[in-house]
Amino acid sequence: MNTFANAIVDSANVSMSYAKRLLSDVPADQFARLAPGADGRVASNHPAFVYGHLSIYASRILSDLGADAQPHAPSEEFLSLFNKDARCVDDPDGTIYPAMDVITERMLAGYEAALKAVATVDDATYAAPNPDPAMRERFSSMASMHAFYLSGHVMIHMGQVSAWRRMIGLPPA
Repeated sequence: MNTFANAIVDSANVSMSYAKRLLSDVPADQFARLAPGADGRVASNHPAFVYGHLSIYASRILSDLGADAQPHAPSEEFLSLFNKDARCVDDPDGTIYPAMDVITERMLAGYEAALKAVATVDDATYAAPNPDPAMRERFSSMASMHAFYLSGHVMIHMGQVSAWRRMIGLPPA
């Protein structure tokens, strides 16, 4: 029985479904724009930044599980634009961030591959200590780390996209 894996996959499927719904009716020319505010633009993450940032994590999960992470490894450009220390900026001319379809396809394909790999993990593997020493204090096991990356982390950022949608006048997804 793969209790940990099943719980992670079930929760992550909800996160991925929401991530896809939030993309519906987002105009490509607004994807990398900060939302308008009363005095300019709101300094809140736009979808290009959110989906690009999340795209980095699938290869980490695959690597942790000993799966082939290479097809989903972030490019240097993605690492530079979307790492945890990067700052989201307004891109009115579409010259800073890759196109909407490039970012979203990379993110969604990476998570699909990660979820397929996670579904095969046995409980003993997931009970192992977190392989990332920098994150081990927060997430002691590989299961808790992957549960966060595939669910909590995704939903934190999907909340940003949900708020952004409202700010640009789109309905809830």
